[in-house]
Amino acid sequence: MASLRKTDRRTEDEAHIEAPDLEEFIGYNLKRAYVIVQADFRRALGEDGFAPRVFSALSLVVQYPNVTQSGLARMLGIERSGLVAIVDELEGRGLIKRTNVPGDRRVQALVPTAKGKTSYAEARAVVRAHEDRLLSNLSTEEKATLLTLLGKIRSHED
Repeated sequence: MASLRKTDRRTEDEAHIEAPDLEEFIGYNLKRAYVIVQADFRRALGEDGFAPRVFSALSLVVQYPNVTQSGLARMLGIERSGLVAIVDELEGRGLIKRTNVPGDRRVQALVPTAKGKTSYAEARAVVRAHEDRLLSNLSTEEKATLLTLLGKIRSHED
C-alpha cells in the first residue's frame, strides 16, 4: 500500500520491509501531511511571519470586522482562553485593535488596522504561493476534491 517517497530516507535493506500498518490510517496520513504543510508554511512566511493560527485569526478579523473574541474563537474552533495570546500578539504588532461593542461594555470586538489589512494581503499572497508550490503535483480537480473531502470530515466539528 505504501510507496517509497522522495522524502523517505531508507537504505536498500529497509526498502524491502513491508509497509507499516500506520500507512492504512487516514488520520496518520493527515497528520503527516499537516506536519509538511505547517513546516513549509512557516518557512514561506519567514522567521518573523505569522504562525498558522495567528494568520487564520487575522484573516477572519479582516474578513469579519467587529467580530467578537468569542465569535472568533468559535470560527477558529478553539477555546476562548486560547485566543487571548493570539489577539494579544496581533494587537501588539499593531494589526488589530479591540473596540467596545455598543450596548455591552463586557464584550470587545476586533477590527483590523490599516497595517493589519496590508499585512494580511501580503501574507495571503505568500500563503497562496506556498500552497501552489507545495500542491503543484495535484491537478485543479484533485485540489477541489481534497477540499471537498476535508470539508466532509470537518462537518463533524459541531
